[in-house]
Amino acid sequence: MQYHLNGFQPGDPAQASATEHAGEEPDAVDVLIVGCGPAGLTLAAQLSVFPDIVTRIVDQKSGPLKVGQADGIACRSMEMFEAFGFAEKVAKEAYWVNETTFWRPAPNGTGLARADRIQDVEDGLSEFPHTILSQARVHDFYLDLMKNGPHRLEPHYNRRLVDLRKTTDPDFPVTATFECGDDFDTQETIRARYIVGCDGARSGVRKSLGHELKGEAARQLWGVMDVLAVTNFPDIRLKSAIQSADQGSLLIIPREGGYMVRMYIELDALVENERASDRNVTPDGLIDKARAILDPFDLDVKDVAWWSAYEIGQRVCDAFDDVQNEPRGAVTPRIFIAGDACHTHSPKAGQGMNVSMADTFNLGWKLAAVLLRRADPGLLHTYSAERHAKAQELIEFDRQMARLFSAKPRDDDEAAEFQRYFKKHGRYTAGVETRYSPSIITGAGTHQNIATGFTVGTRFHSSPVIRLADAKPLHLGHILKADGRWRLIAFAGSQDNGQPGGAIARLCEHLSSNATSLLSRYTPNGADIDSVIDLRAVFQANHRSLDVSRIPLLLRPTKGRYGLVDYEKAFCPDVKDGPDVFDHRGIDRGAGALVIVRPDQFVADVLPLDAYEAMAAFFDGFMRQIPDGSQ
Repeated sequence: MQYHLNGFQPGDPAQASATEHAGEEPDAVDVLIVGCGPAGLTLAAQLSVFPDIVTRIVDQKSGPLKVGQADGIACRSMEMFEAFGFAEKVAKEAYWVNETTFWRPAPNGTGLARADRIQDVEDGLSEFPHTILSQARVHDFYLDLMKNGPHRLEPHYNRRLVDLRKTTDPDFPVTATFECGDDFDTQETIRARYIVGCDGARSGVRKSLGHELKGEAARQLWGVMDVLAVTNFPDIRLKSAIQSADQGSLLIIPREGGYMVRMYIELDALVENERASDRNVTPDGLIDKARAILDPFDLDVKDVAWWSAYEIGQRVCDAFDDVQNEPRGAVTPRIFIAGDACHTHSPKAGQGMNVSMADTFNLGWKLAAVLLRRADPGLLHTYSAERHAKAQELIEFDRQMARLFSAKPRDDDEAAEFQRYFKKHGRYTAGVETRYSPSIITGAGTHQNIATGFTVGTRFHSSPVIRLADAKPLHLGHILKADGRWRLIAFAGSQDNGQPGGAIARLCEHLSSNATSLLSRYTPNGADIDSVIDLRAVFQANHRSLDVSRIPLLLRPTKGRYGLVDYEKAFCPDVKDGPDVFDHRGIDRGAGALVIVRPDQFVADVLPLDAYEAMAAFFDGFMRQIPDGSQ
C-alpha cells in the first residue's frame, strides 16, 4: 500500500481525503445503483475511489444485511477482494474449505459410508483459498471501503423504486423515482447518467426494461439452515456431500467460527404449480429431514441461526442492459442489470454471490472509464456481451450439478457420477475458468506462445516475485488494484536488466518519449504518468544483482506534488522460495513478453515487447485521447 505521495497524513492511510461535497445526497449523479447486495456494493466500492465520479446507492431494506445468505467465496473472489484491499480480513475470519468428502449408502445396505475424501482446490490454482464467510461480513468490508473513499459514500435505505424512465435531458438521460422513509410516504427523484439495477430476482429495474428471467424450474424443493449442533458424524467440519439410499441428499458446509454448520437439505419434489411457500416448511421439519438423511449418525440441533426454503431453478435474461431492438452501434446503454436481477440458479454450487460480484467488477471500471472520458461509450456494450455469456455457462453448469446432486443412483457407478463431475469442474467452482471471447478489449492471443501461463481472456494468474527496490516478497497479481487502471507488465528477455539498448529500455523510451505512444495519447495533462496505464517490469536476474538506480526512469517515475519517486515498478523472480515466475507462467526467456491486463484483472492480450503498433492499435479500439475533463 502506497501513501504520503502528496504530503504526510497521520491516521488511517486507507481513508482518502474527502471531497468538498462528501456525505451529501445529490439528486443528480453519474451512477445510481439500486440494491445493496453483493453486486451493488462491489460496484459502489469500485466507483467510490474516483473523486470525480458522483455515485449514489439505495435499497428498499431498512438497513445493512445482518445475517448471511450466499456465503461461499470462490478463490477468484478472494483475488478480487485483494484488489479492494480486504482479502486478508476475509481469510482471517473465514472458514477455509480445504477438503471435501463424499458419502453414499454403505455397501452392506445399512447406513452411510465415506466414498471419497479429496482436496477441494487443486494445487497452484490460486494463492487464495476457497472460503466461507457470512455475506453480511463481506458487505461490511465493502461498506467500510466506501465510507473511507473521497465521497464518504454510504447507502440510503428505505427507498422503494416506483418509476424508472429515460428522458431527453442530454446530461442526465435517466431518472428514478422512489418512495422513501420508514412508511414509504414521501418521494424522491434522482437524475442519473447511468442506472444499475442490483435489486435481486424480483428486480424493479429489470421489470422497467421489459426483460424477463427465462428458464425452467427443476421442481425440486430444498431447505437450508445454519445450525449449532452436536453430532457424531465424523466429517461435520469438512464440506460433505451426502447421498442417502432413500431419504434424499444433504450438503454440509462448515461455517466460520469453528462451531456452526450450514446444511442444504433435499425435500420432496414440488408438484405442478406448487411453490416453496405452499409447503409450510419449518425449522423442525428441516431438522427431522436432516436426521433421516444422516441416519445412523446422531444430530442434536441446539440452535437455528437462520433458515430458508427454495426451489431450484435456472433462469437468465436475454440481455443485461437497455439496448434491445436498436443496433448496438447506434445507441449507448444507460441502464444495466447485474447479479440475481439478470440470472438465478441454485446455491449449492456456491456461485451466486461470486458471479454477481464478478458482474459489477466487470462493469465498474467500464463506467468509470467512460465517465472520465478515457474510453468511448461503446465500451459499455461489452458488459452485457461478456457477462451474459458467463451467466449462460453458469446456468448449464448449475443445472447439471443440481441434477446429479438430487439423483437417486441405481448403482455405485451412478452414485459416483456426481463425485466425478465435482472433481472435473473444480476449476469452475473456484471461479477461475472464466474466459472472455475476443472483442475490442480482449485480443485474439496471436502471440500466446510467448507467455503460455497468462491465457488471453482469463484472469491474470498470479505468481510469487521479489520487489527490486526493497526485496519484499509478494504476489505479482497483488499489484492489480481496483483503481480503474490498465497494466502493462513487461517480462524481460534474457540478459536484459534494463540497460540502454535492451528491449525494456526501448519500450520505456517509446512510452515516455514518443508523441504517439499510449502514455502520451491517454494520460491527462498534469496527471501522474501511470494514472491511466501503469507499466511494471519483471527481470530474470536475482534482485541482489540489479541496481534499481540503473533501470529506466519510467520504472521509477516521479509523481505527485513533490515529484517523489515511485520505487514499486520493478520485480525479479523469487529464487529463494519460488517458483520462478518465468518458468511458472511459461514466459519465453529469450524474447520476454508484454502482458496487457485489464482493470478487472483479466489478461487482455500478450504481445512481443517491441510490438508498439499492435499495442497502440489495441488501445485505439476503445480509448479516447487526452480527456478535457468534461463529462
